[in-house]
Amino acid sequence: MDEDAIADLFAAFGPVAVKRMFGGAGLYADGLMFALWAGETFYLKADAALAEDLKGRGSVPFSYEAKGVVRTMGGYWSVPEAALDDAEDLAALARRALFVAHAASEAKAKARPAGRASANKAKPAGRASANKAKPTGGAPAKMPKPTGGAGGKTPAAKKKSAPAQD
Repeated sequence: MDEDAIADLFAAFGPVAVKRMFGGAGLYADGLMFALWAGETFYLKADAALAEDLKGRGSVPFSYEAKGVVRTMGGYWSVPEAALDDAEDLAALARRALFVAHAASEAKAKARPAGRASANKAKPAGRASANKAKPTGGAPAKMPKPTGGAGGKTPAAKKKSAPAQD
């Protein structure tokens, strides 16, 4: 299914951004992935309550096979067939899935340690790679500043200078 067909299907819900991934696509609204499309099936992000409702309508959780093992992701459930033919029903389900995505995003943000603005921030370089700049295509990486002030001396090694006298 192409992006225009997906946008038409979710038109009653509102604008949807489609990002190709893993042979399928992620569906985004408000900057959050609320659904995915894989193997000709749409799956909605679901919490326990939405999953139970979807299960009652014949939905199944998203699953895939990797290295001969079937893995199931209970966080995404298929869109019921009837909802694919009813724009308002699909829009209502998509709104619930987006609500779940917002709640998950907020919970993740609260779980982050104080001072971390984003999970995508660069982690401190390890000892072995502290002085190796990796090419990023942009501006060169800044080298870490030595601790302890000028010349790399520790605070204990610094001497206080006498006040200047005229």
